[in-house]
Amino acid sequence: MKFNNFAYIFLGPELDPKQNRSVIKTEKLTFSAIGIDFHHKEQVIEVAKEAIANGAQMIELCGGFGPLWIAKVSEAIQSQVPVGSVAYGPESRRPLLDLLS
Repeated sequence: MKFNNFAYIFLGPELDPKQNRSVIKTEKLTFSAIGIDFHHKEQVIEVAKEAIANGAQMIELCGGFGPLWIAKVSEAIQSQVPVGSVAYGPESRRPLLDLLS
């Protein structure tokens, strides 16, 4: 199977996954970015399932989900596709906390 479709699910204030999404499509790749509200992380399960139904072969979560949500999503989708996450090193924690506070 040739890799040609992946989804990135991110968190932000007051985002609605039905409205706050974008798709970039070329001849060789489809990339979907879907936003979820910080306070409704549990929506990631349904969003991931929908992404797979739409052809996603890989799902990447923003770092705000943390490792627990990688495991929850992988389990919920029965490991149909790889699920990973963006990660920041320890040197970035203070600047991130300052930015998000």
